[in-house]
Amino acid sequence: MRQDLRQRLLSSNQGGILPHWDKLSPHEQSSVERQLEAIDLEYLANLFAKRTIPFALPDIEKITAVPVLHSTTNFTEAKKEGINALAKGEVAILMVAGGQGSRLGTLQPKGTWPITPITQKSLFQLHSEKVLTLSKKANRDIPFLIMTSPATHDQTVTFFTSHAFFGLKKEQVIFFTQGTMPAVDLNTGAILFEEPAKVFASPDGHGGTLTALKKAGLLEQLKSQGIKHLFFFQVDNPLVQIADPIFIGHHISHRSQLSSKVILKDSPTDKLGNFIQVNGRCQIIEYSDLPLELANRKKHDGSLFIDTGNPAIHLFDIDFLNLVCSNCDALPFHLARKKVSHVDANLNKVVPEKENAWKFERFIFDIFPLAERWLLVSTKREEEFAPLKNAQGDDSPETAKLAQCKLFIQWLEKAGVKTPAYSTTPEIEICPSFAMDAAELSQKLPNNFQVKFPLLLQDNPKEF
Repeated sequence: MRQDLRQRLLSSNQGGILPHWDKLSPHEQSSVERQLEAIDLEYLANLFAKRTIPFALPDIEKITAVPVLHSTTNFTEAKKEGINALAKGEVAILMVAGGQGSRLGTLQPKGTWPITPITQKSLFQLHSEKVLTLSKKANRDIPFLIMTSPATHDQTVTFFTSHAFFGLKKEQVIFFTQGTMPAVDLNTGAILFEEPAKVFASPDGHGGTLTALKKAGLLEQLKSQGIKHLFFFQVDNPLVQIADPIFIGHHISHRSQLSSKVILKDSPTDKLGNFIQVNGRCQIIEYSDLPLELANRKKHDGSLFIDTGNPAIHLFDIDFLNLVCSNCDALPFHLARKKVSHVDANLNKVVPEKENAWKFERFIFDIFPLAERWLLVSTKREEEFAPLKNAQGDDSPETAKLAQCKLFIQWLEKAGVKTPAYSTTPEIEICPSFAMDAAELSQKLPNNFQVKFPLLLQDNPKEF
């Protein structure tokens, strides 16, 4: 190993990773050197040194409840404004899709997971069909940015390519890759290796979106194309109303630099980020950082003082993102205790039974306090949030599919359609090409429409 790199490792308390060096081939040693040189070892050591410092909460006395706009406010005007922005080509869409489905039992990108109740379309296909439908309505190709990670990039591109981009134009879909951070030992801070010659590196969080956009030159590219607003969502939520015109309209009419949809929390300790207001600025406190005393605090009417949760559906002003990106590397890293399989000094595989490592992530919402003008718009959990996280139990494929079925039944009822009696939620799927909401469904169905379960509604189905 080069002496300068060896010295950097030793001065950053990484000498513990050196014992297995002589067990590597010359080619492997060269690869490890390149990986280590790309890591800011001193910065990593500082992060580890601060691991026991709790998240710095704002002064509790300065925290106030956030104002929330109901989505039905000025409904017609907002929808018209949003449709107009889409038609003028002022909106792009960004999907965060860097995660693997490890908790689902697969190392494939999570977006490849089959998620629709009847046709078993993947998350990637479902979201792509929504973008395609919006593009047809707007009569223009809405840019669809997809942020991958080094672990999922090639598989994601291959998946889209092999499925003909699910009807989207190839040039309409823009892939870019987020950065990574090494995982370190929970007690020593030593960099972990998933293979003898491969550092264990994980995506740097959805906050890494900003650095990745800047590095790829995409913000400048979007601005040059006349894009003014960037809709942001995460791949694992099949219910998300992508580029919802009403949401866009409210964002524009309020001249907001950033807007977010919010849902009511189910409980004080709901595993959602918590929206708060401090000195007129919006902030989010992660559920793991929210003290129980503050979580349980009540308003005079008995409702939760902090009752708005974050479903990770945002809309950003492009000029605001450009401003923030001038110093996006300043976003803090958050530490999370995780189980990480790795090789030890003797190159034996270690599969931990409990948390053994720290991972480091940046969160997109750490830019929220920088916005002078911001807006929170209400939505309902059952209408727009059913994340896919786990193989079983809460937030699983079963609950995500059930949520879709329940939503589609609501659409039928709002459309005035009578449904047969049922004891358990029936299988029903309404494809984006057929209808994107209850209002469109009402226009599409004939007056004498008869429902039979299972029910699949789709326009001109194609095989991808």
